[in-house]
Amino acid sequence: MILGHIDSTSIPSLSTPAGAIQRVTTFKLLGLHLDAGLSWMIHINTILSKASKRLYFLEQLRRAGVPPQQLLHFYTAVICPALEYASPVWHYSITRAQSQHLKSIQKRAVHIMFSFTRGMSYPNVLFVANLNSLKDRRDKFFAEPFSKTCKPASCLRHLLPPPRNTSVISRLRSSTPLPRPTSRTRKFESFVNFALK
Repeated sequence: MILGHIDSTSIPSLSTPAGAIQRVTTFKLLGLHLDAGLSWMIHINTILSKASKRLYFLEQLRRAGVPPQQLLHFYTAVICPALEYASPVWHYSITRAQSQHLKSIQKRAVHIMFSFTRGMSYPNVLFVANLNSLKDRRDKFFAEPFSKTCKPASCLRHLLPPPRNTSVISRLRSSTPLPRPTSRTRKFESFVNFALK
């Protein structure tokens, strides 16, 4: 796979003694659907499809008379993991529209569990179900590994740049404790830049 906007015709094919290596534009690696443009569109569409299919079973459980709290357990154990699988990898670079699609699945699930929430605003729907928004949960999942890496006892700490002078940080426009790597465009901004926000 050739990542980014590169003229693939100018790059020769790779081969091994066993034969030529096939060039692809998308592939699945450990449950993540990667594409050459790093857009995560295929991956998000895949998990949306998977979660939508599981909503059908949630609906069938509700029709069978399962209490709302038991339906909530089903949602958090079966549907939510599908929406959050490997989210620290892709969360920082999905579009607002993709995030809205994920949010709509959660909202539909709450409407199934608590039918009286139809017509309510999203924050009220979450309050009724005692759930956090998917974006907040992804932010938390994303921040945890990075905050552990920033601790002096971490074996990965030496990979990060030295921290800024604490006496100067308060006077800067960007008051992150670590300097942010520069990137030419926001599309390919690294997860480190996102974690330092």
